[in-house]
Amino acid sequence: MPLDEGLTLELTETVRRVVEERLIPAEEQTVAEDKVPDEIRALLRDLGLFGISVPESYGGLGLPLEAETRLMFELCRASVAFRSILGTNNGIGSQGIVIDGTEAQKRHYLPRIASGELIASFCLTEPDSGSDAASLRSVARTDGDDFLISGTKRYITNAPEAGLFTVMARSEPDQPGAKGISAFLVEAETPGITVGPWDRKMGQRGAHTADITFDEVRVPATAIIGGPERRGQGFKTAMKVLDRGRVHLAAVCVGAAQRLLDEALSYAMDRRQFGQEIAQFQLIQAMLADSQAEIYAARCMTIDAARRIDAGEKIPMLASCCKMFASEMVGRVADRAVQIHGGAGYMADYPVERLYRDARLFRIYEGTTQIQQLVIARALISEASEAIGR
Repeated sequence: MPLDEGLTLELTETVRRVVEERLIPAEEQTVAEDKVPDEIRALLRDLGLFGISVPESYGGLGLPLEAETRLMFELCRASVAFRSILGTNNGIGSQGIVIDGTEAQKRHYLPRIASGELIASFCLTEPDSGSDAASLRSVARTDGDDFLISGTKRYITNAPEAGLFTVMARSEPDQPGAKGISAFLVEAETPGITVGPWDRKMGQRGAHTADITFDEVRVPATAIIGGPERRGQGFKTAMKVLDRGRVHLAAVCVGAAQRLLDEALSYAMDRRQFGQEIAQFQLIQAMLADSQAEIYAARCMTIDAARRIDAGEKIPMLASCCKMFASEMVGRVADRAVQIHGGAGYMADYPVERLYRDARLFRIYEGTTQIQQLVIARALISEASEAIGR
């Protein structure tokens, strides 16, 4: 059973306080060192945030998605680097095991994932395989009772810190597209794995991504999520967790947008021009109002979608709507926040310069806006075709 409503509310209030008192003050150190401070990692572990979505029976908080999104609204008012260090543990790093893993896999990995002892990372994207994920080239060839995995994965979140990789590799070379892909649980210390240096990114310093090379990495057939009987079903496992992941990311965007609006409003009420606060100028007010309305809309969409998923509905189209709208929304809010700051917004002395760069990634990862548009449009066309009997 998940935490009761009172405890969930208490945790949300605690996260809000931690954001104000500990995380926002630690942002500059995180940026300067390109690393989340160890004491902040320990704090987030102690709060149980590495196991938000892991069932209580395996040591996690077992929160429903609605409660998880409300936590993200608060947590992501601080630098999204803090969310990123625990994001893969709560997303596809654990949810693939939760949904399709064997009982042995769940008992072996989930308690350590939930405690933050083990960082789980997801390896899908490759140098020549991004949005077209089903075209991946990493292979897992049989060798007796084992598999030998070879290939390169790119932009893998938390790769430098991870102790466990979920690796998508083509185990059925005669089956095209997604049909021949298996999901393997591969521990980072397995011989043949090389993690490259941290990527140099536009923003989100402190949140690490890197390339990973697998060179004849030997794993048993029992390393397939769900066991050998789920060989070739890995892509289906990934698709099962996408709805939850997209709604989670929409909540991340809402939190980041709220911080941007808070910064813009504070600056507008302090900055004086022409003898008055610039917040009194109607064109500034218009940008503030547009931002507030869009944040409210994204927040409502996200909560509605989360409630539907918690109720057992399958909502791939609505999840894509949330991710698309919220990620585009935070980009617009970030642009307005810089504009309200004027020249100061372009200077690193003010948080909005960094927050603007951080926000740009949301429209790209975990499914670009264009991919979300395709998902939404194809679902609409499919529903309409069924309705008219085509």
